[in-house]
Amino acid sequence: LNLAPPAGNLYPRQPFPTRPVRFRRLAMFEVSFMKAQSQRQLRAGELVRRAVSDILREGHLRDPALSGVPVTVSEARVSPDLKNATVFVSAMNMVDPERVAEALNRASGFIQKELGRQIDMKFTPKLRFAADDRFDEALHVDEVLDRPSVKRDLDHDDGESR
Repeated sequence: LNLAPPAGNLYPRQPFPTRPVRFRRLAMFEVSFMKAQSQRQLRAGELVRRAVSDILREGHLRDPALSGVPVTVSEARVSPDLKNATVFVSAMNMVDPERVAEALNRASGFIQKELGRQIDMKFTPKLRFAADDRFDEALHVDEVLDRPSVKRDLDHDDGESR
């Protein structure tokens, strides 16, 4: 009777590994989900979103990529220590949102300085801007739902009893 533990680590160090881990020919794959933000993070994120929106509306940025481009600040996610914030932006008028996010990242020092003047937090979060593609995805879903074949299938399903 062999009571020695089997070779190799049977249990991962993390409850949800970030890369595939092999257990005796079984693979445990990455579990990807985002941890919910705390109430404090949500409050700080909304404060940052409103202040950044006000700063952009004032129009003190001199970057040519941002001149005359209406920018929508849709969300700001703040880290648990409230020292970093990712601000999601989208642009109207058929402007590439990635270019707008890059331009805002170049101006993030100025925006952060103005943010520090407007909000009352112990630390002014370091800002990182990212393009928000949720509006484009919603438009794509609307386009798919407007196709005649999809409408026909949806109308057909409404008549069935469940």
